Amino acid sequence: MLKRLPPHLHDMQADIEGHARDYGLDFFPIIYEVLDYKTMNEVAAYGGFPTRYPHWRFGMDYEQLAKGYEFGLQKIYEMVINTNPSYAYLLEGNSLVDQKTVMAHVCAHVDFFKNNYFFSKTNRKMIDGMANHAALVRRHMSRHGIEAVEDFIDVCLSLENLIDPMSPFIARKAKPREDEDEDEVAEIPKLRAKQYMERYINPPEFLEAQRKKLEEERKQQKKFPEEPQRDVLAFLIQHAPLDRWQRDCLEIIRNEAYYFAPQAMTKIMNEGWATYWHSKIMTEKASSAAEIIDYADACSGILASSPGQLNPYKLGVELFRHIESRWNKGQFGKEWEECDSMSVKQNWDLRLGLGREKIFEVRKLYSDITFIDEFFTLEFCLDQKYYTFAHNDRTGNWEILSREFQQVKNQMLRMLTNRGQPFIQVQDGNFDNRGELLLQHRHEGLDLDMAQAQDTLRNLHRVWRRPVNILTKFDSKGKMLRFDKDGYSEKSAEYPSP
Repeated sequence: MLKRLPPHLHDMQADIEGHARDYGLDFFPIIYEVLDYKTMNEVAAYGGFPTRYPHWRFGMDYEQLAKGYEFGLQKIYEMVINTNPSYAYLLEGNSLVDQKTVMAHVCAHVDFFKNNYFFSKTNRKMIDGMANHAALVRRHMSRHGIEAVEDFIDVCLSLENLIDPMSPFIARKAKPREDEDEDEVAEIPKLRAKQYMERYINPPEFLEAQRKKLEEERKQQKKFPEEPQRDVLAFLIQHAPLDRWQRDCLEIIRNEAYYFAPQAMTKIMNEGWATYWHSKIMTEKASSAAEIIDYADACSGILASSPGQLNPYKLGVELFRHIESRWNKGQFGKEWEECDSMSVKQNWDLRLGLGREKIFEVRKLYSDITFIDEFFTLEFCLDQKYYTFAHNDRTGNWEILSREFQQVKNQMLRMLTNRGQPFIQVQDGNFDNRGELLLQHRHEGLDLDMAQAQDTLRNLHRVWRRPVNILTKFDSKGKMLRFDKDGYSEKSAEYPSP
């Protein structure tokens, strides 16, 4: 059951938000709800939204969260969604120190949502959007049956990553109207004849047949799509032979995938920014001497590093602190980059005091991949003791592979590039002039997972309703994977050179 803030938490919110604004944070109005653990798990299963379209996966997520809480394996302290105003949730029964920490954390998250470039195109009224999606899916279920709609949503969810996360930020020229864009039909060849013999030498019905033949040849030669298209879902919505209700479901999944995409692109930064500011607010402004120990105890688990796992909270906050320290000391620019002496660099301090300004700039303009690429330095890697690890087939154990800086950084960048997923694009919607779909895996060092590739092709076949192919590369050799009415198959193929 939802509960509005009691007076003491309302006063606490005003106090925390005042401190946050004093530090320069700029956020949307925040509306808090106090939830018991059962309702918190229900809302968490819906991704923080009060309602979503009906589907079995939300029940599965709830069951997993509920068991984790009951067995003491996990506990949700806070949840906040990217809307204007922003809605955040507090867990009933948390200590006052926990509630203060959550409020400070939420202020920084909402500041990030409001000001980071990659959230600038998101729908700030998505609570209404989710409710509309739920109503539409329920209406289709009442008309076409729960099982049919839920089964098709399963198919759509397996394809939800086939979008172009950067598409909202690309300004494309409007395509001219089809009749304006078409080239003039090539001149129909005629036999030379006197004017009075024209209709006998070049009869009108022959010329019309030749004109239609040339037009058909021109249509077949015109590429479809004209350029490779990364937004596979958009292509399917526009061109797949779907029923109206199926198109609606696919549009809903695509719409929500674009809403959540910036959160995946900025996970490290977003959590690091929120951790940085809740730490600053709680240790410098909002905690009494008696509360500091409780705060430190509560936060120690958040920043703990588990062997073999990347903690986004820890990496993000330490990297923001590293940036702030560097720009305060003037550890940037040509002179700094060209200095080869580690001892000189360790004592480098020009007392510029530009750190706070710099981290606000980084918060505004960067995503995780550019954040790591630019600011994950040799000094930071050594100080934080990062390493890569891999499974040793000989011993059967997971072992440290390397502590070498460039290998560690490259591994992180591979994990973050395209959210760690392969680049897939539509190459041809009329492959071999048979109406087949041809996708291409843009191979950039990441092989396809063959089991997932087969499942994806199977589900694409259900949407496209004709054979589906994907061109990829294994061991530097091209391979064509295919799914048609006879099932899955693969064969060698030529992979185009970049």
